[in-house]
Parts: sequence; C-alpha cells; structure tokens
Amino acid sequence: MTRGEEPTGVVVADVPAAHRYEARSDGGLAGFASYLRTPELDVFVHTEVEDAYAGRGVGSALARTALDEARASGRLVLAVCPFIDAWITRHPEYEDLRYEPASRVAD
Repeated sequence: MTRGEEPTGVVVADVPAAHRYEARSDGGLAGFASYLRTPELDVFVHTEVEDAYAGRGVGSALARTALDEARASGRLVLAVCPFIDAWITRHPEYEDLRYEPASRVAD
C-alpha cells in the first residue's frame, strides 16, 4: 500500500452514540478515534488501532474520514490526541480545521 491509500476492506463510520469513529474490517473492530463534539467543534481525545491492523493505514483512514466530515459539517478540530495532531501536521491541507482559541494572546 502506498502512502495516502486507504486500507482495502476497511470501512470507517461515525458512531455518535459511542462518541467515536470506528474502522471495521470483516465485521470486526480494527480501530477507533474517540471524540467530544459540540455544534462548532470536534475534540479528538484518543485514537487506537488493533495490533492486527497496525501499519496498514487504519489510523489514517480514521483521521481522514473524521476530518473530512468535520469540514463538511463546518466544525473545527481540537486534536488533544497525539495521533490526530501529528496526522494533521503531516497533511497541511487539514491545518485550516485546527481550532485556535480566541483568547490566545499574540507574542
């Protein structure tokens, strides 16, 4: 698999009742990205990929789907989760989604 490709056979879906995006393969859970959500903001707090799916692009599929849906819904993103934060940094086309607190004082 080349960088940027989604893993074959993995389906990512938002599961609002569980407050997370889930990646599933062959009916089993491959990984998830937990969030807190307001009408204006998605706060990603934890991402986890099952060991059997490590290194196969499941985390990237979770991040891409979650961020694309945040953009489509007009929400900004606060990446408390180190994985989502690093993923956004590696994909600058998503930097515009980062939440910047209005109370932040310029240096």
